[in-house]
Amino acid sequence: MNQQIRQIAERLKGLRDAIDISTSDIAKVCEISEDEYKKIETGDTDIPVSLLQKISQYYGIELSTLMFGNEAYMSSYYLTRAGKGPTVERQKAYKYQALAAGFRDRDFTPFMVTVEADNEKMINLNSHSGQEFNYILEGKMLLNINGKELILNAGDSIYFDANMPHGMKALDGENVKFLAIII
Repeated sequence: MNQQIRQIAERLKGLRDAIDISTSDIAKVCEISEDEYKKIETGDTDIPVSLLQKISQYYGIELSTLMFGNEAYMSSYYLTRAGKGPTVERQKAYKYQALAAGFRDRDFTPFMVTVEADNEKMINLNSHSGQEFNYILEGKMLLNINGKELILNAGDSIYFDANMPHGMKALDGENVKFLAIII
């Protein structure tokens, strides 16, 4: 697993240790087994953003703080230059770039997401609380929401209940880039 996943795992373990919560208790919050949670804290397995969102809400911290390790500090504006926001590659096929990581007390979390082309890849479904908005900037994507498959092209957008299982896959052998806003 890559170094960024290991850093997130270290932050998870550090937070849990700092407030003296057992792996069993946090696993219940995540709605997974204790063994699954322990694997996450080792950094040897992918950590879905939906799970990170549950944990960040439980701890009362920003999702981007958990993902990138930096506390938000701006309250009037926060500028992210093209290609300069902090990034994390949760797994080889997905790259998340935070677009407002330095703005504290955000009402939503915007990311630039790149899904690498891989025609053999199965769609990995995740769910998280709240709602999500995706705007396709480049490429063609298959989006599965609760079993319904939708094809989105550049310029298309979708707003959906993120509690429903959802996942995506790049099509036509080209990467997909889209703006994702998690509310």
